[in-house]
Amino acid sequence: MQLSKTAQEVKNRYNAKFEEEANYKPSFYNAFQFPKTPIITNKNRNSIELYNWGLIPKWAKDISIREYTLNARIETINQKPAFKSSINNRCLIITDGFYEWQWLDNKGKNKQKYKIQFPDKSIFSIAGLWSEWYNEKNNTLYKTYTLLTTEANELMSEIHNSKKRMPVILLPRFEEDWLDGAPPNNNEIE
Repeated sequence: MQLSKTAQEVKNRYNAKFEEEANYKPSFYNAFQFPKTPIITNKNRNSIELYNWGLIPKWAKDISIREYTLNARIETINQKPAFKSSINNRCLIITDGFYEWQWLDNKGKNKQKYKIQFPDKSIFSIAGLWSEWYNEKNNTLYKTYTLLTTEANELMSEIHNSKKRMPVILLPRFEEDWLDGAPPNNNEIE
């Protein structure tokens, strides 16, 4: 995932205050480094906050679960224990691009990387779920999220041809609906 815009551009897009703005740097984010990236939660809609990618549910014993909770299939979030407790914790994951790999052979040994972004390179939102987990051993509060995926549309099926998945991209007019608890449908995803 990538967010190349300045903090001011992000604030302008969402008409929100940027918490910890000094800690934000435009960047490409590698999910497996569990980076802090800007999101807006349904709990604090007027604030852009930095949360770690990789959801840690409240019941987790340690942080190792986040290796498996970077993404969540929207079709199964009601069934998976890691996500069930966060279903009502909605967020907008702020980005202006993401990367997908196209397999060029049957085993994925040869791949082509594609950068996906809007033609005008504008900021957009991906649907997500957030959680807060308190580690009593070191007195640390972890604010984390997972990115929701759905079945790939026609274009993304050609690019992400191994799993045929894509992020749930929310059009601006449906961002508030997502935060309010509405499920995304095909009319809301581009």
